Amino acid sequence: MSEETSLTEESVVEDVAPDQETDPVAALTSDLQRLQAEYANYRKRVERDRALAHELAIGSVLAEFLSVLDDIDRAESHGELSGGFKAVADQISTITTRIGLEKYGTEGEAFDPNIHEALMHETSADVAVPTASKILQPGYKFKDRILRPARVSVTDPES
Repeated sequence: MSEETSLTEESVVEDVAPDQETDPVAALTSDLQRLQAEYANYRKRVERDRALAHELAIGSVLAEFLSVLDDIDRAESHGELSGGFKAVADQISTITTRIGLEKYGTEGEAFDPNIHEALMHETSADVAVPTASKILQPGYKFKDRILRPARVSVTDPES
């Protein structure tokens, strides 16, 4: 058995011998630095995922309010927004703007299929590029995320 023990010790010594050429403190320091870097990357990834989940949650809640905001806009355009209801509508608008909801889509701007949804097409000699000539329903975005594209009537230039 003593021969087996000496053979086992020799094989362990041979396996460890290349590692002993380096400084054990340097090796442990390297391992510690690697682990610290991995942990820092993990924390950054978790924070980034948490921020993304937070933005998605707020975006989904704001998306549910879009129909209410459309109703408020329609009531205002028909002159039915007055009194206490106007105060509530103003508060809703102020709060959604403060959270970061942005309304977009103006008549006369160039048509961009990334942010506009074309519902109707016309042609005219008055335009040089495809233009959103009429906003049928405004678009909304939250922090560079399109919650709903602006639904527009597009006027194309005549060929």
